[in-house]
Amino acid sequence: MAVADAPMNLTKAAHVGISVSDLDASIAFYQALTGRAPVAEGTMSSVPFGRTQGLPVAKLRYATINLDGLGIDLIQFQDPVGERTEGRANRPGSMHLCLKVDDFDAVYRRMKDAGYDFLGDDYTFIAGEVTPEAALGTKVAYFNDPDGTNLEIIQPKGGFAN
Repeated sequence: MAVADAPMNLTKAAHVGISVSDLDASIAFYQALTGRAPVAEGTMSSVPFGRTQGLPVAKLRYATINLDGLGIDLIQFQDPVGERTEGRANRPGSMHLCLKVDDFDAVYRRMKDAGYDFLGDDYTFIAGEVTPEAALGTKVAYFNDPDGTNLEIIQPKGGFAN
């Protein structure tokens, strides 16, 4: 992989794309999670677009749910259908989407009461386990969407995780 000598200065995110196995189930999940309906839904079938993805063709259904400052593109590939990644957090290439909350304890409790299955206990960053010091007191919890995509809720402290 070539790395440029000068930075590319890519500093603004537009959207995150998440491949899903059942678009309707994923729309329901993310709509319940965010309280927002899709702003766009559709289909696409294209050889040229498929090639942009490194695929021979791309036949897909999609929906976009907009958050403040970031879109979530949910994409169900119908041809070619891919295999589930089982994207555990420690596997290179896996990713997670972090959602910022203002009242962690209230959101975490509401999610638990609604049946969200967290991967482990919630966690508050403490001295001796994290740097920088600005992160102390940050609260996090991790869970998965229906296809196993890693998701996180966070209530940052100080200037951490803007």
